[in-house]
Amino acid sequence: MNTPRLLLASLLFGSVALLHAAEPPGFDLKLDTISTGFDKKSCWVHPRAGAIPGAVPKIVLTMNKAALVGSDIFDPLNEMRSDDFGKTWSGPVEHARTLGPREEPGRVTVTPSDFWPKWHAKSGKLLGIGHDVRYQDNKVMRVRARETVFSIYDPGARNWTAWETLAVPDTNRFHNAGAGSVQRVDLPDGDILLPIYFTPKGETTSRVVVLRCGFDGRRLSVKEIGNELRVDVERGLHEPSLARFKGRYYLTIRHDQQAFVTTSADGLNYGPLKSWTWDDGTDLGSYNTQAHWVTHDDALFLCYTRRGANNDHIPRNRAPLFIAQVDAKKLHVIRSTERELMPQRGAKLGNFGVTEVNENETWVTDAEWMQTNPPNYADYTQCMKYGSDNAVFAARILWKKPNTTWNSR
Repeated sequence: MNTPRLLLASLLFGSVALLHAAEPPGFDLKLDTISTGFDKKSCWVHPRAGAIPGAVPKIVLTMNKAALVGSDIFDPLNEMRSDDFGKTWSGPVEHARTLGPREEPGRVTVTPSDFWPKWHAKSGKLLGIGHDVRYQDNKVMRVRARETVFSIYDPGARNWTAWETLAVPDTNRFHNAGAGSVQRVDLPDGDILLPIYFTPKGETTSRVVVLRCGFDGRRLSVKEIGNELRVDVERGLHEPSLARFKGRYYLTIRHDQQAFVTTSADGLNYGPLKSWTWDDGTDLGSYNTQAHWVTHDDALFLCYTRRGANNDHIPRNRAPLFIAQVDAKKLHVIRSTERELMPQRGAKLGNFGVTEVNENETWVTDAEWMQTNPPNYADYTQCMKYGSDNAVFAARILWKKPNTTWNSR
């Protein structure tokens, strides 16, 4: 037995262990302003982008104008586009013929809104999904039907197909149901996991479910329905967003009083809801607004707004917009990782989108919504005195190459 050699090897490998410890992914932030200014009657809202792959990805961003007087009174969808990676933008171009309102009997107008374009890799199509909203005499109908809508982009013609509605198997259960402002997950086989929120006919609180949908490049169809999630307090659950990370599915959900999170092994059936908290167990402070995911190979992030950021003058504390890393096992937000994505300048944010542009960049897009707290919520001057001017922002997350550390024992 060669004891000296064994001892030497033990000393070498015991004192200097070549252990690669992966660090959380680092990133730089670059805030671009795509457009500014408004006519003081309406403002741009819901800017969300899809990226068409290529050596230089083409970025197609859709958004609506919302009237300052009234609640969620939307004009037809508009498009802006960049073919040089955000250096310059064309538009906005209104798509009233294909993404505009339609008239129904009884002085009812229905229009698509809360739209989110995303590249569907299996079909090679940019597929936009949202929902519709019904107005009567230019007011949102209190009791109304609602559907998921979809449209497909033609990058050569720079046009969208006429919006269509997703057929559902139970029109009473899904009487008021849609995928407005939700973040979907596209599966390798081309199927789509699409979270929706819905209120059954004759009921008043909204629930959440995830649909597995087929998409053949032209038609979107429901193939399977997951378990129902509900909290029958105030208006119920709204605007769910879905992410896949390391083989598990993560769903964040809006509620009037707080935000919730839950997970799933198969993407359809989810466990009990957990309130979003910081890592010390205290409430995150996000409520009555959207939250969305940013995913990376090595970490999961949440984008959100919250209380406690010197922002009580902002409706529902919807600015600044933050990003922070999530502990994917314990399901809480790691406070020390929080960073500001977009500043608070007197106007609310929070109706935003996330775009995976390529392996090096993820974009978060949002606009300053120029309404203030009641009673005079249309008084845009209350927003402007802090510097807001209906800017449309793109916060570019520039991923750094992963680092490794050499640990000694």
